[in-house]
Amino acid sequence: MKLSEQSCRPVKAGDPALSSKEVKDQMSEIPQWSLADNSLQREFRFMDFRKAIEFVDAVAGVANEQDHHPDISISYNKVRLTLTTHKINGLSLNDFIVAAKIDLLVP
Repeated sequence: MKLSEQSCRPVKAGDPALSSKEVKDQMSEIPQWSLADNSLQREFRFMDFRKAIEFVDAVAGVANEQDHHPDISISYNKVRLTLTTHKINGLSLNDFIVAAKIDLLVP
């Protein structure tokens, strides 16, 4: 099943982060995201501030629905998203699921 069709599941402190191989395998479904310091990152550019904020609003909807929230940075027409699972200080499947769902928000 594709990442974008899955739902996030609760992660508990002490659960293992994904292995390097598991991360590599999942990256194939979200090729526009990059790895950095135990996180996934992607920058989005829009025509103007209003479009950037509309996108952030849509991301917030996905994040709340999945109960897994990215760090969001906005600079006029740019939005940078960072996903990581803080409870395990690394990446979980939830990070990849939310990234794939966010990718569906942009044409």
